[in-house]
Amino acid sequence: MSALTLRAAVTAFSPLAEKIGAEIGYGTGIVGVFGMLPTAMFGLAGLVTPVIVRRFGLERTVFVAMLLAGTGSLVRVFSTGTAELLAFSGVALLGMGIGNVVIPPLVKRYFGDYLAVISSLYIVMVQLSTVIPAFIAVPVAEAHGWRISMGVWALIGFAAAVPWFVVLRGRRGRDVVDTTALPEPAPETGKAWRSPVAWGMAGMFGMTSLTTYAMFAWLPKILSDAGASAGYGGTMVGLFALIGLVGAFGAPVVVSRMRNPFPVVVGCMVLFTTAFVGLLVAPMHLTLLWIVFLGLGPSTFPMALTLINLRTRTPQGSAALSGFTQGVGYAVACTGPLLFGMLHTWTGGWLAPFCLLFVAIGVLLAGAWQACKPRMLEDTW
Repeated sequence: MSALTLRAAVTAFSPLAEKIGAEIGYGTGIVGVFGMLPTAMFGLAGLVTPVIVRRFGLERTVFVAMLLAGTGSLVRVFSTGTAELLAFSGVALLGMGIGNVVIPPLVKRYFGDYLAVISSLYIVMVQLSTVIPAFIAVPVAEAHGWRISMGVWALIGFAAAVPWFVVLRGRRGRDVVDTTALPEPAPETGKAWRSPVAWGMAGMFGMTSLTTYAMFAWLPKILSDAGASAGYGGTMVGLFALIGLVGAFGAPVVVSRMRNPFPVVVGCMVLFTTAFVGLLVAPMHLTLLWIVFLGLGPSTFPMALTLINLRTRTPQGSAALSGFTQGVGYAVACTGPLLFGMLHTWTGGWLAPFCLLFVAIGVLLAGAWQACKPRMLEDTW
């Protein structure tokens, strides 16, 4: 239930962005600001969550995270201005970002003997929380209004808080002193920022996130400018997210069996490039093919997460590489949707924004060249 909340605020909004803007009164440029919110809030959550967990424990932290997700998702639908909508969207996304950080160690704490099964279930639920809102956003909005369409996802956040409340009552404070699944403090043995492995991983992770969230934010607008309906745009966002399941399940297996998985990254870049050219030149012809290619391209995201463990020897190295990769990656990625929108506003077309994405996948390729080499972080930091 918690995992099912973790992306809903992102894809419940993007298919309705134009409709909401027409009512509230913001231009297309603001869509880019909304597009950068998820990565900005996820990055912030990555910084503050460890501090909160050390003070209050995993269970209390995830309980508050679910309440934040539900409250932000609910209150934002009553917004009458852009600032309110942005602020409470940020609250919802911060709660979801905290959930991103604390749910994996909770899986390890409570399901240590079933990590593979429960982790797979967690991944599926996260993907469904991306897919389902995009598919139903426009039909529900047409039937009941955009406020109902977005607000219904607040119920999932509040429902997900209930089991954690029950757990907290049952444990009666023991959750705070329980250190199961928490990393042991250890002396610093190296600096990740000195390693080409870390910078390569950050480039790979960050550019994949930049491209993915730019498409989540702007794909409906690209298709509507080409003559598609809002419902069709929402369906394509949902399909884009659904195809991502293939990479989520397949990429970690492939990467773990290859000494140097760089050829897989090259294949993903070919898919990205083909999808971008297709959406730029003929968005309403072979659209399904472009979206399938677009959905397979971000397989480099689960690849990067898998490589974090494959390119480190120690828990300390893994934690340092994960923190550096996601911290730098999300900081860079949050500029993607905003710059994509600004370039569209300045030029009135889609060529310049897509040129930005071509540059991004070039940086991704360069980063992956460093990240995929069979060497360990600890030897280079």
